[in-house]
Amino acid sequence: MKKTVGKATLEIVQGDITTLPVDAIVNAANEYLKHGGGVAAAISRKGGPTIQQESAALIEKLGPLSTGEAVITSGGKLPAQFVIHAVGPVWSEHGPAEADKLLCSAVRNSLVLAEEKNLKSIAFPAISTGIYGFPIDRAATLLLREAADYLRGQTKLERVLFCLYDDASFQVFDSAFAAF
Repeated sequence: MKKTVGKATLEIVQGDITTLPVDAIVNAANEYLKHGGGVAAAISRKGGPTIQQESAALIEKLGPLSTGEAVITSGGKLPAQFVIHAVGPVWSEHGPAEADKLLCSAVRNSLVLAEEKNLKSIAFPAISTGIYGFPIDRAATLLLREAADYLRGQTKLERVLFCLYDDASFQVFDSAFAAF
């Protein structure tokens, strides 16, 4: 599904985020950028060791990232030129309002980084909805709304996608997408 928001396209797709021909994909990262499980592992596996090496160098320089922060590395062997690593909230570590705010910050900071690099397209996974336990129906609404709000502003981004790996996640995002 696609919608025009501002001058850009916001869309949801089902598939493997590591195969998308976009300028950047977003990694649902942890604060140490250790890419051991979930989306992060798939990105690291398909992108090659460069992504983890660059991530480790960033952590050595910056220290652990805060929840809601985002940083960027190359895409290694991925079709995407860059990977933006966004640290989403662990649901059980925050109250609902704080978790919502942190999830939105992760999206906004990712979009700002893409803009700073003059990128035109970016794809997000369902940040924090895996082992971080963020309720997917709540996350879908927040993620889509935050991206749409950003696209309504002055942006050079042309395309923002949310890529859902499995059918159940896609259906939740599809319902949230149809609702706004």
